[in-house]
Amino acid sequence: MITRLERIDVNGIELEYEVAGSGPPVVFIHGSHVADGYLPLMGEPELRERFQLIRYHRRGLAGSSPVTGPVSIAEQAADCAGLLQALGVGPAHVAGQSYGGVIALQMAVDQPALVRSLALMEPAMLFMVPSAQAFLDGAAPVIEAYQRGDKAGAVRGFLESVAGPEAETILEARIPGGWAQAIADADTFFQVEMPALGEWNLSAEQAARIKVPVLYVLGERTWPIFGEVRELVHRLLPRTKDVLIPGVTHFLHGEDPAAVAAPLARFFLAS
Repeated sequence: MITRLERIDVNGIELEYEVAGSGPPVVFIHGSHVADGYLPLMGEPELRERFQLIRYHRRGLAGSSPVTGPVSIAEQAADCAGLLQALGVGPAHVAGQSYGGVIALQMAVDQPALVRSLALMEPAMLFMVPSAQAFLDGAAPVIEAYQRGDKAGAVRGFLESVAGPEAETILEARIPGGWAQAIADADTFFQVEMPALGEWNLSAEQAARIKVPVLYVLGERTWPIFGEVRELVHRLLPRTKDVLIPGVTHFLHGEDPAAVAAPLARFFLAS
């Protein structure tokens, strides 16, 4: 079952959220498809015993308000900022995985007073690197499956491409009900998030305004394109630190939450 969360009004919409632990605040911004992707990290003692952990469902996903039209990355960043403000929290350590990583970067540009540090877990800066066209070509069968009405097949194709053939087994072991929720949220990914990601860019001028500590978290078995993204992040944010999580794919925080929690905790404590 997907965890039942609290609800709060932010920017004219309702967001589901959960707060656990105490200490300096950490907000988790999840990636596409898996709205409860950070659920495994919420129970990790390395984090829960040292920090106030906040996770939420982005608009259009799980039980947060549905989307009724285009939603930009900047609007997604404003939602996270609005959540922190509504909760009376901040500045916070901001952790974003995949699509959530680009939202975290945008939030650091737009709301610097709310961001204490950035932990970027393979941010989806996919249209800003040399392999962008190859990524699009590889995604074509997934997009075609969605366009012919096969949402389940499209979600399976996407998640197995980023997390391997055992994606469903891994996801269900960590987040029971998460696979069905990912299929239910397919429209948001294909109709809203992919177009918004294609329009998003982080310029060198914008990156120069990001002054907080940055950590890049990379899975050892992830797509090679995220190695290119790492190089891009280092060019834009030269003081970025790195951590490699052994044996995991793009779903690194779900596959081995303990291995991810430890370096995150060290980074947050030092920032």
